[in-house]
Amino acid sequence: MRAEFPDFRLGSVLATSFTGTLSERRGDAVERIPVPHRLVDWLAVYGLDVDSCTTAQLDLARELRESIHAAATAAALQDALPASAVRVINDRSAQGRAVAILTPEGERHWRLGSDSGSDGGADGGVAFCVEDALGVIAADAISVITGERDGRLALCASPTCRAAFFDTSRSRTRRWCDMNTCGNREKKARFQANRRKGPGPAE
Repeated sequence: MRAEFPDFRLGSVLATSFTGTLSERRGDAVERIPVPHRLVDWLAVYGLDVDSCTTAQLDLARELRESIHAAATAAALQDALPASAVRVINDRSAQGRAVAILTPEGERHWRLGSDSGSDGGADGGVAFCVEDALGVIAADAISVITGERDGRLALCASPTCRAAFFDTSRSRTRRWCDMNTCGNREKKARFQANRRKGPGPAE
């Protein structure tokens, strides 16, 4: 029987969604890619299908995840980007062999494991590998952190979360990485605190 794992927290921005595979960083941390095949599952959700994942590749993925989180957090706070995080992001971006493909529906898909001498994929004789998928994630992180995309990096207002997220709301004033999780939890906590206080003394 297959072991049960925490559900993924999915968002519309690849890089910050990837950092969300470790949540509640300042509370009881939840690792959502605890084993290699869960990374394979997560990548597949975002159209980055890979054939397999080793423990070493999972370590590379987590190193990239933490580097993106560190750099995105610094960018959200308008601090200097950590040099070690920048190095890891750049290394992963440079080592990936992914090609952006335009579909007839006008969407961008990624072809992993391609090079100039192959049409990519299993039929082209080039294996789909985790490093190629990490290259896509790293490139996405670069576009977000450098401000190339319309939006702003922010940190979740939940004190136990503090996840970096990309705010594309019209007002750019979003407070939570996910309203259905952190936002609702904080609202419930405030409601319960107010109930415990009870009504004030009668005058």
